[in-house]
Amino acid sequence: MSGRRRRTDWTPPLRLRRVPRWEGQTPTWRRAAPAVIAGALKRAQARPSGNWYVVGSSRATLGRDRPYGRTVAGVEIVLWRSQDGTLHAGPGECPHLGAPLRDSRVMCGTLRCHWHGLALDGTPFAGWVPYPVHDDGVLVWVRLDSAGGEQPLERPVVPVRPEGRGAVEAVFTTAGRCEPEDVVANRLDPWHGSWFHPYAFVGLEVSGTPEDGADDAFAVDVSFKVAGRLMVPVRAVFTAPGPRTVVMHITDGEGAGSVVETHATPLTAPGATEPRTAVVEAVVASSDRRGFALARAAAPALRPLMRRTAGRLWRDDLAYAERRWTLRSTGRFPG
Repeated sequence: MSGRRRRTDWTPPLRLRRVPRWEGQTPTWRRAAPAVIAGALKRAQARPSGNWYVVGSSRATLGRDRPYGRTVAGVEIVLWRSQDGTLHAGPGECPHLGAPLRDSRVMCGTLRCHWHGLALDGTPFAGWVPYPVHDDGVLVWVRLDSAGGEQPLERPVVPVRPEGRGAVEAVFTTAGRCEPEDVVANRLDPWHGSWFHPYAFVGLEVSGTPEDGADDAFAVDVSFKVAGRLMVPVRAVFTAPGPRTVVMHITDGEGAGSVVETHATPLTAPGATEPRTAVVEAVVASSDRRGFALARAAAPALRPLMRRTAGRLWRDDLAYAERRWTLRSTGRFPG
């Protein structure tokens, strides 16, 4: 696995590559050993999260007059910002008569209940106690000690990202009928890429697995499909720094240094018979090409395109995760 490549001469980002027929690809099922995927998943689940959960994008919580609501692990949460931008989080039920605070209003940085006007400024009041919250500039995290049950950490484990000023970020969110481990297992199976997503990937080869080294990572050489035979070849490395997170780092090729973070946040309480999990995926794109400055300038227009691309892939990958949960919950999962 090589580090970020130094460019001494200009190289075109696109390559022409023959695209094999779908059925003409080399089968990957022999290398996609269930034990390898299960082992990587088990080690990920053993890593500490400090009870931190991703609840959404920083941009989604930027509003000053409306709160942001989310249910995590069966716990109703409300978030809002003070006038100075400080983020607050706490129980989503009004301590007076249980009104849904997500539907209330923020007035001069104070959350005011729309049922009876009870005001919350983010400090404890009438039995309402705030939750620790962290905004890393791309994503917002909330710590729920009662749901997580781990030793709390002061801050969440945020993956290494490119420098904020030199990158373009976008966050995509969806949800499905599965548990977080099913989402993580999907990302720890890179072998399905060219078969399951032929419109996006060509010639995917897993060149390194956790069994090959000490960094517990999957290394993948793949070409991203642009149009026709035009491809962008890269090397990507997948790691799982926590029980609900998988990170893909582009380590070589176009966009080296870019990161895709996939966070699986349970919406329902542990042990729910009909579990729901949110997938919050942050794409932080970077490039050392001069022209990337234009991409940064066009970031507002690029973000919807980045979210649309992630959405198409996750329509497939959620089907994978949901199918895995269905088989697990009925005792039929072969892995």
